[in-house]
Amino acid sequence: MHNGTPSGTESIRAQNLSRVLTLLHRRGPLSRADLTRLCGFNRSTVGALVAELGELGLAYETEPPALKRVGRPSPLVHANNRIAAISVHPDVDAVTVGVVGLGGKVHRRVRYDAGSLPSVTETVNISKAVVEGMQTELAGMTRVIGVGAAVPGLVNSTDGSVLLAPHLQWANEPLAAALSTGLGLPARAANDANLGSLAESLFGAAVGASDVVYLNGSASGIGGGAMVGGVPLRGAAGFAGELGHTVVTPGGTPCHCGRRGCLETEVSLGRLLALLGLDHADQDQLEDAMTQNSSPALIAEANRQLDLLAEALANFVNIFNPGTIVLGGFLGVLHSFVPGRLESGVSAGAIGGLGSKVSIRRAALGTDLLLVGAAELVFSGLLADPASAGSL
Repeated sequence: MHNGTPSGTESIRAQNLSRVLTLLHRRGPLSRADLTRLCGFNRSTVGALVAELGELGLAYETEPPALKRVGRPSPLVHANNRIAAISVHPDVDAVTVGVVGLGGKVHRRVRYDAGSLPSVTETVNISKAVVEGMQTELAGMTRVIGVGAAVPGLVNSTDGSVLLAPHLQWANEPLAAALSTGLGLPARAANDANLGSLAESLFGAAVGASDVVYLNGSASGIGGGAMVGGVPLRGAAGFAGELGHTVVTPGGTPCHCGRRGCLETEVSLGRLLALLGLDHADQDQLEDAMTQNSSPALIAEANRQLDLLAEALANFVNIFNPGTIVLGGFLGVLHSFVPGRLESGVSAGAIGGLGSKVSIRRAALGTDLLLVGAAELVFSGLLADPASAGSL
């Protein structure tokens, strides 16, 4: 008698579907032969799984490019990037909203500059208005399955409530619930730096790396995270990775956390924007402005910030011994502005020669980084159990 729980065979099938769709999502188009090799399944099993994913609307096949070899080439299997998520990133100077498809494909990104700190209500209203203005893109989607939010603060991952986002002046705010009500879709939220780290590990500069330190710099400050042995460092309460509150200038600029001279107060986007005469800028706009207006004062400030960042990174190398450090947001722009300075500082500051062995990379996903990370919140359930979505 069927009791509503999956049988052993159904459970194995669900796991196998998950394995194939997750590979397509993370690695891009793969041939059936690739899937057979990567999954360890036989060809008929892979064929059946690909066919089922096709029936569910989650994958499709195309003819492979012509190859000069004997035999019929295997068709390419693609995750359906028209299965989409709405991503939302509130910050002190803007709310950015995107449409992201399976495979990390960003179909559209809109940055709405805010004149003042956006409240949760304003964040929801802005997101709703931007989504309504994206009807052309959304009409081309097979289905939008949820909303993911990347928040510069401490977030309860269970219910998506924001415990504290000091730069936004949010405390105990039910963000995910408010977004769900406003946009009419299931919604989840998490810390922006953790999501950025996840996105770079899946699609960017940290693919294949097991020991990584990630730092993201935005108008809100500097957030971070560490992956140790392939496992994200979470902490007892889930809030590990506040690397922006490492003190780099004892007795320096007061920080909202109550200390002085924290990394995020001494290395800040605001200091750069002030020298450029700008009120706000995303990282592309910042990079253009710094390239075109590289005054002696700007170069001096960039060098100062890079030297302090190098001091913090040397500490992180000594603590975590990462193989890779990934820098997102304005930190990546700084790194590119004066090539080599950061590497020299970290190499000189880390013990035992560890600093010369670590690879310091700019985040590969650029301005799409946090949108791609937020979308992973939405896609995680679908990837875990593709059949649960029903036919899309």
